[in-house]
Amino acid sequence: QVQLVESGGGLVQPGGSLRLSCTASTSGSIFESTVTSWYRQAPGKQRELVAGISSGGSTNYADSVKGRFTISRDNAKNTVYLQMNNLKPEDSAVYYCNLRSSTFPFWAYWGQGTQVTVSS
Repeated sequence: QVQLVESGGGLVQPGGSLRLSCTASTSGSIFESTVTSWYRQAPGKQRELVAGISSGGSTNYADSVKGRFTISRDNAKNTVYLQMNNLKPEDSAVYYCNLRSSTFPFWAYWGQGTQVTVSS
């Protein structure tokens, strides 16, 4: 069983920045081989992919956050980050960390979520 602990959410004004962190309670060798992602879910909406990073460091982003958000990972700390700049009210949501295997056997774990609210 892998536990994901997220932190860094909060209330920020439009145009502000936040950095989310997600630390996994697994061995470093396992973490290094995973795909880690951030999703978000706003009230009344489906959960959507925000950004992902592969074990090799390749990244992908939702069109709505390209140029504003940056995903990164520190394998030595079993941690993935989401740097969010120029935040907009529409970025308000609960942000979830996801960790999944990139090879068989396939598995995936979710964090508990952290609230991000962008409001003046």
